[in-house]
Amino acid sequence: MADLAARCELLRALHVPGDPLVLPNAWDVASARAVVATGFPVVATTSAGVAASLGYEDHESAPPEEMLAAARRIAGAVAEPVTVDFEAGYGLAPAELVAALRNAGAAGCNLEDTDHAAGALKDAAAHAAWLREVRDAAAASGYPLVVNARIDVFLSERDRDQLGLVPAALERARAYAEAGADAVYPILLDEREAIAAFVADAPAAVNVLATPAAPSLEELASLGVARVSFGGLLHRRMLAQFRDVLATLR
Repeated sequence: MADLAARCELLRALHVPGDPLVLPNAWDVASARAVVATGFPVVATTSAGVAASLGYEDHESAPPEEMLAAARRIAGAVAEPVTVDFEAGYGLAPAELVAALRNAGAAGCNLEDTDHAAGALKDAAAHAAWLREVRDAAAASGYPLVVNARIDVFLSERDRDQLGLVPAALERARAYAEAGADAVYPILLDEREAIAAFVADAPAAVNVLATPAAPSLEELASLGVARVSFGGLLHRRMLAQFRDVLATLR
């Protein structure tokens, strides 16, 4: 537990506004080892990539025990901290979720505010209360889990003006930070002006997804972003390149 706690604290310390932690998301042991061999200090998983490698769709279609087994293999294969994309918790109770992540060797996790069964955003207050239970369960077991609270406002309202959605996203960010989240992740927020507005009033370290439309890493650093994820992008690119190679063999 002491070693896992040290990895948790290292992960937390690497969230520096203006000097973002860059996370090229992995999906199996081989990709995780490639990430650390290239010099990245943390491995983050992508739920989409892990689920696909197991034969399932994203959005909690995979059994949680299979996702956790994959996370455990990755965390056991590298010395660096591993933060696990655990979607919306797969229906696990907070104490059960925390125990599962601890047993998998996760230093951190992403927890999102989409109700996949309903296909809609969760009530912000209810989700904040659930995050508080997660934080309390981790604290009770002496496990300094790093919680990255994903905010899906820009995902669910992707056709709307991003700047106009910033106040609603910040309201959720404040509730989640007050509940104990270490970082907030407004996924698909990728317009420069909207990112700047969100970061200026964010109550915690901000994670941005490196979409093709997003500012460069240097620009994101200048805006005060503390963490940049690539999500399932690298997994999709790898598969595309694999298909291209296969096409040359016919």
